[in-house]
Amino acid sequence: MKEHSDDVLTNRLYLAVRFCVRILSVLMVLVIIMGVIDVGWTIYEKLNSPPVYILTISDMLATFGAFMAVLIAIEILINITVYLRDDVIHVKIVMATALMAVARKVIVLDFETVTPPYIYGLAAIAIAMSIGYWLIHKLPTKLHE
Repeated sequence: MKEHSDDVLTNRLYLAVRFCVRILSVLMVLVIIMGVIDVGWTIYEKLNSPPVYILTISDMLATFGAFMAVLIAIEILINITVYLRDDVIHVKIVMATALMAVARKVIVLDFETVTPPYIYGLAAIAIAMSIGYWLIHKLPTKLHE
């Protein structure tokens, strides 16, 4: 009889987690919408500040950073959606999201303000993530999905 009550508890816990994941997906959509509004506002502000209708390189990098942040949020939403649909965490998608986050960091990096050890560390992370992503693509599908 105790085994049956454990199943009931496990099922209720599982339902609670799925409900929380659904709430996270709704919140992530709100974050994405706010991010898109922020990207639009950033572009508007940059185009209307002197020199008017011209984006400088630093303006473009700030805009790229904002775009990448929204794309990362979309990738996280995809991760949540896939988890809700399949009940598993797809490592390939998580690795792709992490690679995108590393790429965003590299794109917006201000080489005048960071130290060489920071750059070396970021390079090591980028290489490790790239190798990991490559290995995931080389493994048979059933091992990592």
